[in-house]
Amino acid sequence: MGIAVDKDGASSPQAPASASRRSVLKGGAALTVSFALPLAAGRALAQAATATGKAGHGSPAHGAPSNTFAPNAWLRITPDNKVTVVCGSAEMGQGVLTAIPMMLAEELDADWTLVSVEQAPANTAYNNPMFGMQATGGSTTVRAHWTPVRQAGAAARQMLVAAAAQQWKVDASSLRTERGHVVGPNGRKASYGSLVEAAARQPVPEKPALKDRKDFRILGKPTRRLDSAAKIDGTATFGIDARVDGMLVAVMARAPIAGAKPRAFDEGKAKAVRGVRKVIAIPSGVAVLADGYWAAKQGRDALGIEWDLGPHADLSTQKVSSTLDDALQNATAIARETGNVKDGSATSARALSAQYDVPYLAHACMEPLNCLAWVRGDEVTIWAGTQSQGPAQGILSQVAQVTPAKVKVNTLLLGGGFGRRFAPDFTIDATLLSKLSGSPVKLVYTREDDMAAGYYRPTSRVRFEAGLDDQGRPLMLRADVASPSIMAASGFMKIPDSGVDAMAVEGLADHPYDIPHQRVAYARAEPGPQVWFWRSVGHSQNAFFIESFVDEMAHAAKADPLKYRLALLEKHPRARGVLALAAQKAGWGRPAPKGRFRGIAVAESFGSWVAEVAEVSVGQDGTIRVHRVTAAVDCGQTVNPQTIARQIEGAIVYGLSAALYGRITFKEGKVEQSNFHDYPVLRMNEMPKVDVHIVQSSEAPGGIGEPGTPPIAPAVANAIFAATGKRLRQLPFDSEALKRA
Repeated sequence: MGIAVDKDGASSPQAPASASRRSVLKGGAALTVSFALPLAAGRALAQAATATGKAGHGSPAHGAPSNTFAPNAWLRITPDNKVTVVCGSAEMGQGVLTAIPMMLAEELDADWTLVSVEQAPANTAYNNPMFGMQATGGSTTVRAHWTPVRQAGAAARQMLVAAAAQQWKVDASSLRTERGHVVGPNGRKASYGSLVEAAARQPVPEKPALKDRKDFRILGKPTRRLDSAAKIDGTATFGIDARVDGMLVAVMARAPIAGAKPRAFDEGKAKAVRGVRKVIAIPSGVAVLADGYWAAKQGRDALGIEWDLGPHADLSTQKVSSTLDDALQNATAIARETGNVKDGSATSARALSAQYDVPYLAHACMEPLNCLAWVRGDEVTIWAGTQSQGPAQGILSQVAQVTPAKVKVNTLLLGGGFGRRFAPDFTIDATLLSKLSGSPVKLVYTREDDMAAGYYRPTSRVRFEAGLDDQGRPLMLRADVASPSIMAASGFMKIPDSGVDAMAVEGLADHPYDIPHQRVAYARAEPGPQVWFWRSVGHSQNAFFIESFVDEMAHAAKADPLKYRLALLEKHPRARGVLALAAQKAGWGRPAPKGRFRGIAVAESFGSWVAEVAEVSVGQDGTIRVHRVTAAVDCGQTVNPQTIARQIEGAIVYGLSAALYGRITFKEGKVEQSNFHDYPVLRMNEMPKVDVHIVQSSEAPGGIGEPGTPPIAPAVANAIFAATGKRLRQLPFDSEALKRA
């Protein structure tokens, strides 16, 4: 489906702004290397952009029709009683285009059948309160907007009631609201639509009262998603669907490793391909611009680039391993220290030690990364599935050398994000190519391009030591961790003076188990590849580490793994709650079906607790089959139980794919994987049955997009041990090690 572009948008592109090609490329290079400057510009944007929804009365917000009641940036009500909720977060399958409307509609007392949703423009009015910028990630949308979005609905409801009270000349306290109507004494009713004009004259309450959860009519109820129909019938518009008249399609030959530069390429061969219009070298590689994707790809493939691989020409998986080993010798940045591990070790009756490893991982989004950019004079417009609309304005203003207010970001649906689309590289390159070519340019990464793009979940290695007392209870735990730093790679975060990258140790340094003497230390290891946020970030590896090692301690103590955990979690009732629920629903303690074995794990991440029980069999040839996963989740107060179940299911698929297959390896400075044939993901016939059970909770909402991923790898690993007696301490699981002689 194409994007509708108005007459101005479809006019002939203007020449690039008067800046030298050298200066533009210089700026682009700086942005490619570091995101610190662009994101600072994104913060500066907060002072420059229009902040909608701050008017003192309910007059229409910026962009709303004059006959619309729009007391804030989130809400519009029209005379026909229809309610439109404007969502500032990006939709990548996690359900925010339904969750945000549900929260607002609950407090508004709207008729849900008349509620629709629109994607917000990039504007500071939609800043994520937990980030301070308009961006989507970290499983923050619901928990960050739980109060402000509900307040937006409550404020509007209060204004509508005040308008009706004024018209009927009654006290507002005598009125109530119900399904899009104000209801008065004796059953008198007025639809919200009929009160639009009068409500718009009311002052906007600063601190409107919110409902008690016992009165919720929409929140917590299974609700069909508002975007499902469009996705089913094909009318939904993803980034890859964007199109404007006169656009060129770009495919890039990207540097195969950070620091690599093209030594030579054959521009003539690329231009000899029918449909190829231009070849442009930019800091991140060489782009071929053509009339369509296939011509651009063929032209790119014809370039015959010779790369200077720079300082990482000898990068290999073995070198990565050696770098981690060397770093572990200097794990001195203390992430957690309680008691004295030397004393704990000295008084222990039994010692355990183990080393665990995980590899680099790609995000493997199903929709290839893409961005359509159009630089016209001093204006920039992009159409993209991006997780970071707000920062994009600041970043791209520098790329195009315009003011941030002149950058328009159209956020389209994302065919998978997982943190990858938080990075600005694809929007930077598309904007730079449009600037240099003078045409609208749609940049498309092939999956092979993105697999080698250098945005990976970090590799990580941990060495554990534990001391158990004569009853098998742990007295001491020491963990030394070596991993690249996401904080340093991000460009907008800094490693604190302690030297600890919090993301490298999250889920490990703050694990919930009650052990008197503990020390968790971190060492930064940088083998070379660029690292980035990946679904559940550090929790993705650290839950595997700690939950597998706790299982080792349980077996060393000859204890039931569930009971062993519960005994160490007296101070964490939510952890105990999900463990007990998952175990009960999975039939823990009762025999599993013949040939199957169970493993259990629990993890807290992003404000939510999830426990999972995996039911696994291992074949004679070492083949691992996960038949069933039982999950229990405590994510606090809930918005849409259907979304919660689906997110847990999706997170389990994502985590299982990594546990069974995922790895990025290197040889002679290049990535060895390229697509799903050598970077497999879970197939339909491999999908286990997943049962999701939600704890009823009065706690503040937690995240749900990521917390289902961390427990699955250790749950499967622990089940494999139960089945075979073999402890697999490295991901992906090595089925060769499980073959029976």
